This record gives sequence, structure tokens and C-alpha cells, in this order.
Amino acid sequence: MNTAPAPDSTPLRTPGFEPTPCRVDQRRPLLSARCRLAFLALILAQNNGAGRSAQASPDPTPGHPVLKAEAFRHYVDNFNREDRETVVNHIPNAAAWQWMSQNIPRFDCADKDLEEIYYFRWWTYRKHIKKTPDGFIITEFLPPVPWAGKHNSINCPAGHHFYEGRWLLDPQYLDDYALFWFRKGGEPRKYSFWAADSIHARSLVLGDDRIPRELLPDLIANYEAWEKSHLDECGLFWQNDGNDGMEVSIGGSGCRATINSYQYGDAIAISRIAERAGHPDLARTWRAKADALRHLVLTRLWDPEARFFKVLPRGKSTLADVRELHGYTPWYFNLPEPAMSVAWRELMDPTGFYAPFGPTTAEQRHPSFAVAYAGHECQWNGPSWPLATSVTLTALANLLNRDSQDIIGKADYWKTFQCYLRSHRFRQLPPQPAEREITGALSETDAARPSALNDGGARLDRIETRQPWIDENLNPYSGDWIARTLLKQRRQPPDERGKDYNHSTFCDLVITGLVGLRPRPDDIIEVNPLVPEGTWDYFCLDGVRYHGRTLTILYDRTGTRYRRGAGLQVLVDGQSVARSDSLQRLTAPAAHAESPKPAASD
Repeated sequence: MNTAPAPDSTPLRTPGFEPTPCRVDQRRPLLSARCRLAFLALILAQNNGAGRSAQASPDPTPGHPVLKAEAFRHYVDNFNREDRETVVNHIPNAAAWQWMSQNIPRFDCADKDLEEIYYFRWWTYRKHIKKTPDGFIITEFLPPVPWAGKHNSINCPAGHHFYEGRWLLDPQYLDDYALFWFRKGGEPRKYSFWAADSIHARSLVLGDDRIPRELLPDLIANYEAWEKSHLDECGLFWQNDGNDGMEVSIGGSGCRATINSYQYGDAIAISRIAERAGHPDLARTWRAKADALRHLVLTRLWDPEARFFKVLPRGKSTLADVRELHGYTPWYFNLPEPAMSVAWRELMDPTGFYAPFGPTTAEQRHPSFAVAYAGHECQWNGPSWPLATSVTLTALANLLNRDSQDIIGKADYWKTFQCYLRSHRFRQLPPQPAEREITGALSETDAARPSALNDGGARLDRIETRQPWIDENLNPYSGDWIARTLLKQRRQPPDERGKDYNHSTFCDLVITGLVGLRPRPDDIIEVNPLVPEGTWDYFCLDGVRYHGRTLTILYDRTGTRYRRGAGLQVLVDGQSVARSDSLQRLTAPAAHAESPKPAASD
């Protein structure tokens, strides 16, 4: 059903930008509609060709960067032009491009929507770098919120902050942030948080485990504090769904796959950090602790009939009767047995989790599934949440890299990623009065007449634009940012609470998933692109700082885009160390090579 109001004659535009008036010259006849369309197509083709040429002018000289940073500046110029800068932290919009050009890996690909959002997400991450008297921290919300801790810090998405930010060239931001949580007044247990795992995961990119080793006593003390406060008598960890950051869920509170997976990941990380620090006995102790918890997750939280990980309410022996998206969290930490991959059938099932703007947080066939525009603005009983989508995509990449199975594949990863990408646009699409709650029927939405982006009125016009946007939670069928719509209708401060929300990853998914750079503790570079063969003719990730060296990973089907030869290549400090004619797993030592390394077989 089409729920948008009837279109009027007002041209669609990005809110806040007036179109140039069109004056018709009455002295000569107008061109026919067909001629006008042909002329417009020619102009667009020329403009698009110019854009491609500007970005496809790499330096083929060995040892030089493949991609020119200036070719991507137009994205940031456009983001700045469309933005109303509500909060300014350490790096204002005016300095955004200079900072990005010095700190992030450059990325070029055949999908220009995806390429744009890659730069958009770095542009928004930069907004959350906050300099405090306790060093740098990364925030979740830009405006202050009352449930935050010191300096507006919130630990709920901090694991995502470390995974996303581990690719930044300047290490100080996350060095400070790691120390903040344990020594500068942070609250690492206010919400569930995979602290040790994410701090260790960052060290796999740096090739430097100084910070994890320095924090080893703190990470152990943090885990033991969780045991004192949240270890159930059954041996599993329990958590309130709200303190998991997943309030108003169907499965509710109890022993959840989330916190138990986080704690398993933290115990594994502590074991690995201890081993690297020269404490083998301590490493064995924590590995045994992780193994014991893993056994409980596999035997107590896995439903063999539903073939899914579920919530076990405290004091009960029966699992909750709902599959929820957080049941994929164990794969984020490589916890499940290979046979359990059958659970991934639900991701692509339209009665399970599949939806056009990102997976739903509960299975759509469940009678309590809802996408409600009433009550709490942040519900986890149906809406799509980028935080959970990020976990799911990371978990799926782990599965595709680890286990041989025929349940789900690269094409499904790509399709899910495209749904996530599609969500990154501004949509203000409040439902009509008869549609206050959606229970699974896909509503078609059209772009509607423009309105002020921040009109503050109880009545909101329906708007859909191409402006890049990230906010809190989504209507999985229309792409409307639900919390934003409700807060605007209620005139509830702070202004634009969820704008540029830092609660998920995107760039890390591009780097470790689509491009396929798999961080490791040794000096082997492993690349396994999850882009399906034939999807893109080219991509290049350039200027990646990894284990103290600079990596380039490129794929050029014909060899004409980057002028470095056809196929998939890995370059270390400008020198080719591995190549293949097709998109497949490659491995190479993190060192210069005299000649290209032959492609490794899967």
C-alpha cells in the first residue's frame, strides 16, 4: 500500500536548500520532452564520465599510493555543505577533510553509493572524537544525554568504536580511550561491553600489543567484577535487556547470548594477551574459563528444535520462544560448532529477519513482533538497529572465513550489506494514523514534498532524500528513522539526538568483509574478499596501516582501472606480494617481496 501523500508540483530537494528558479524563454518554442530527456542523459553521462576519470587516475609507479586522496574530497565537501553542525568536538567540519586525508584508508569501488557512505561514516566517526581532561574519548551521542557517564561517555557501543577506529593512522585516540575506561573514570560495566576482545582486536591491526598488555590486570579485574555481579547460579552470565542496550525486547532479560558471548570473547582475549605477555599459566587458566563458558552457551542457550541461540530467563529451564537477531552474536567470537550454522537460514527468510532496510531484531513470524510508533522510542521487538546489523555482518564474515557450509554464502552477505547500505539516507516517513503499528506487511514509500529538516512541529511531513544519514533505529520496511520521528513529534529534546549516531560499524565491515583483510596476530597478511565474483569490476583499499607497514589491496578485472595488472593483488609498501586472477583467499608475509607470491588456494 502506498502511504505517502499525493505528490504536488513542488520539486523534491534536500531540506534547507532552495532550487534555482527556472525561467522559460517565451521567444522560442520549448524542446520536445524526448529531446530534453536525451540532452539531460548526455549531460549526466558526461558528468559521470568526468567523475570516473578523476577517480581513475592512479599513479602506476611502484611504491607510490595507488589512489589520490584529492579524488575523494568532493564527498566531504558535500557532507559539510548539507550539514547543520549541532555539536562540535575536537575536529570541526572545516577541518574534516584535512583530518580524513591524514588518518583513514582510501577506498575506491564500482558501487559509488557504497563508496560515498564509506567516507560518510568516517566523517561522522570523526565528529565523536572528543578531547577531555582525561584524554581522547569516543562518544555515542553528539549532544549530552542524561544516562551517559563522564564526558558523555557510554560503554554500550564502545566495542564497535574500537573495531571501527582501529584503522585510523593516529593511535592516540584509541590509546587514550582504552585507558579511560579503566583508569580515568569510565564505567565499563554500566552496559554490556566486549572490552578485552575489542582492545585486543585493535592490536591485531597495529601489530603492537602494548596497550592490551598494560591493561591486562584491569581487564582481568573487570571480568571478575562481572562474575561477582552478573554470574547466575547456572554458570551463565545474566543481563537486563535494557543494560544490553536492547530494551523492550521479546525475549526479555536473563541469560542472553549477547553478554555470554562478550564474556567468552573477553576470556579468550585475556588468555591471548597473557600468552603474549609471557604468562603461560595465566593464559591456560583463562582459556579454561572460556572453554567452560562456551560449553554452557552451547548446551544451555542453543534451542535444537528452533536451531537458534535464545534467551534463558533466570530461574527457568525453558528458553524464550522467540528467535532474536542477537542470537547471531556467538559467531562474532567464533564460539559455535560448525553444525550450528543452520541458524543462518533465518537471516535471509522474509518471515525471519530479512527486510529491505536491514535485518529485523526479532523474527517477523512471531506474534509479538512489532514496528510501533508509540511508547518507548527505542524498541528491540522488530525495528532494525545498525548496532545489531554490524554484529551480524561481522559474525557472518567470521562464519564465511572459518567454516565450510552450504547454508549461507557470499551472495547473502552482499545482499545483507546492501540492505544496510540502503538504510544510510535521510528518511522522515511517519506512518499515517491508521498505520501506527506495522506487523510485517511491506509498505511502499515515495519521496514526498520537502519540509524543514528540524521543524519541531507535532505534525511531520514525509520526506525522503539522498542525503547520507545515520541515526538510531529504523523502520525495516520504509527506512524511516523511528526514534527521530517520534522525538520530533513529541518535541522532545535534545535537538537531533540521534543525528550522526556512533553506535555501529561500517568501514570495518568494508575492510574486513567486502575487501577481506583479516587481522591476525602473526606477520601473515590474509585477504579473502566477500564481494561475490562478477559483482564489481574494480575496488581498491589504499593506505592501510597494518603491522607497521602500508598495505594496498586492489582488484581490477581488466587491469585498466589502476594500471597495475588484472586481478586481485596485495601490495606491501608499494611492492606486490600476492596476486590472483580471481577473487579468492590470498596470504603473504607482511614484508617486501622480490617477486609476486603465487595465489594460495582456498
